[in-house]
Amino acid sequence: MTAIYALYDDPEVVQRAVDGLRTAGVPDGRIVVMSSEPFEDFEFSHRDKADWLFTVAVAGGVVGLAAGYWLTRLTQLSWPLRTSGMPIVAPWPNLIVIFEMTMLGAILATVVTLFISARLPRRLPRFYDPEISDGYILVGVANPGADADSRPLTQALTDAGPGRIKRIE
Repeated sequence: MTAIYALYDDPEVVQRAVDGLRTAGVPDGRIVVMSSEPFEDFEFSHRDKADWLFTVAVAGGVVGLAAGYWLTRLTQLSWPLRTSGMPIVAPWPNLIVIFEMTMLGAILATVVTLFISARLPRRLPRFYDPEISDGYILVGVANPGADADSRPLTQALTDAGPGRIKRIE
């Protein structure tokens, strides 16, 4: 694996580096930005946001609601008890189980989506520098191409501002 990246300590410089890489012709999917803290005020931190997590959580809640209703109804109709004229499927006590199953479905869907979207079974990202843990922000390109000229990438990272440029060969 090869990579060209730079370490910066200022998020404004990081934004300029990302913009410079885009200008150099690198697509957004190939630009890697890593930091130990979120920078919500800058555009580079919103590139990989998962805006479909809410939809998946709602779908999991709906599945949990249906499963809870099915479970309580099936249980009460499979072993009917004498209720002296009251309904066999009582709605108020069932709401507790239905609510809990709804929450379980939403939580499980959210956790599974988190694992899938974050690719958590993988231990480390494509490339990593331990200085990220010290507060630096990494901006780079993984596998820029064997025969591609890396000078525009290096120039874009240098022009952004003060930082250290590194290579992985």
